[in-house]
Amino acid sequence: MAEQPRIGVLGGGSWATAIMKMLSSNLDRVHWWMRNEDAIEHIRTTGHNPNYIQSVQFDNNRIVVTSDMQRVVDNCDVLVVAIPSAFLDASFKEYKIQGMENKVLFSAIKGIVNEYHSIPARYLHKEFRTPYDQIGIICGPCHAEEVAKEQLSYLTIACPNQEHASLLANAMRTRYIKTAVSEDVFGAEIAAVLKNVYAVAAGICHGVGYGDNFQAVLISNAIREMERFISAVNEVHRDVKETPYLGDLLVTAYSPYSRNRTFGTMVGKGYSVKWATIEMNMVAEGYYASEGIFEMNKKFQVHMPIADAVYRILYERISPVVEMKILADNLD
Repeated sequence: MAEQPRIGVLGGGSWATAIMKMLSSNLDRVHWWMRNEDAIEHIRTTGHNPNYIQSVQFDNNRIVVTSDMQRVVDNCDVLVVAIPSAFLDASFKEYKIQGMENKVLFSAIKGIVNEYHSIPARYLHKEFRTPYDQIGIICGPCHAEEVAKEQLSYLTIACPNQEHASLLANAMRTRYIKTAVSEDVFGAEIAAVLKNVYAVAAGICHGVGYGDNFQAVLISNAIREMERFISAVNEVHRDVKETPYLGDLLVTAYSPYSRNRTFGTMVGKGYSVKWATIEMNMVAEGYYASEGIFEMNKKFQVHMPIADAVYRILYERISPVVEMKILADNLD
């Protein structure tokens, strides 16, 4: 029997929990870092994460859960980083992790590291000197809640080194998870960031009263906007109609599980950003991504009316009703 890969997951949220469910279905041992000591003790005692998708039952003989991040890094060859982008840099700075340059790193972050206006792959490369051919990304469309229910879902694992991508794809494949591999790390990662911004836009439109007809126009414009920006940042051949791009955008913009759409809906209904965040008690990556994309686009100057509208609503406090009316006149 071939030796199993040593894989660890960094993060304690819903997506980290879903990834642990997939990996522990296939591997005899998966290491899991999370910060919350009470949650760790609860998992060790009951096999459930008390804070996220509590329905998932873990076999504690297959997982090692700890608050010692360095221990997970030292015991694993492959690390899946699922820490929200807003806390990523602070977490690594706090724990002063060593040895990451020798690891294969897969991002499950789907956000911008705003301290550097950087996508996670570039951040991991700069912060830890990890070579790009050892950095990949996990792409949807795949909601953690549907993984918990074992509903059929699809993942694309992107990495320049296809052996690394195939290794993780095989480790995450289950009877209800289908996996594919890709080389387009930068395109897939930027798409994963942008789809959250567009999901916030879809939610804002829903919150202010626009219907399904307008939502269809919004998202058809969004995929073209996404294609323009990705091509400007990383001009290689790709088809944005494929699953990691259009598929992930659609599910994030339309699904009731989408925290970004939910966040946008609350903003559209008049909630402040602060109160929407408190009410949700979850991180909406699209909020931080909106600022990051806005800052990145100062360099590339891509025409992005939807992303710009979201930025003005969230950061310049322009009325959602006014901003969406202006946007509606600029879509086709």
